[in-house]
Amino acid sequence: MRVANWLWAALALILLPGGSRALREGECEVCVTFLGRFYQSLKDKDVEFTPASVEKELLKSCKEAKGKENRLCYYIGATSDAATKMVNEVSKPLSHHIPVEKVCEKLKKKDSQICELKYDKQIDLSTVDLKKLRVKELKKILDDWGETCKGCAEKSDYIRKINELMPKYAPKAASSRTDL
Repeated sequence: MRVANWLWAALALILLPGGSRALREGECEVCVTFLGRFYQSLKDKDVEFTPASVEKELLKSCKEAKGKENRLCYYIGATSDAATKMVNEVSKPLSHHIPVEKVCEKLKKKDSQICELKYDKQIDLSTVDLKKLRVKELKKILDDWGETCKGCAEKSDYIRKINELMPKYAPKAASSRTDL
């Protein structure tokens, strides 16, 4: 009887969704998006698909990565300050044209943090009321643009700076706003 119960438990573990199953929709968002874009760029540049050349290009791409994508690069060891090095877990499969979803699935087994990375939701600057945003969110908008607000002490200072820079960084949003 115990053996039968054990077999049922083992069978349930095999059949139920778990860590060894395929990625769910939206899971590993940053990994799949970044590696998908990276893989496409390799094809566009006609890079030779060897593990060494893919790794070299990955290290180059990671130097330019920002935000969550930089964090992904850190986790796989493609940044200079990374504590671990799993770059070959990306470069080798990609050199054999393994789908990025499968690469991310394998990376998830090595380090679950990789699939916990999510992109920050984007603020629609054409419709959002900047006065209702928090200062942290206003700073993030400027940071995403690569700008800072030196001397800004009040929320209104950040809003003024965003409104000044919006035509440069978000021209469509700037032209569709009515409060300017």
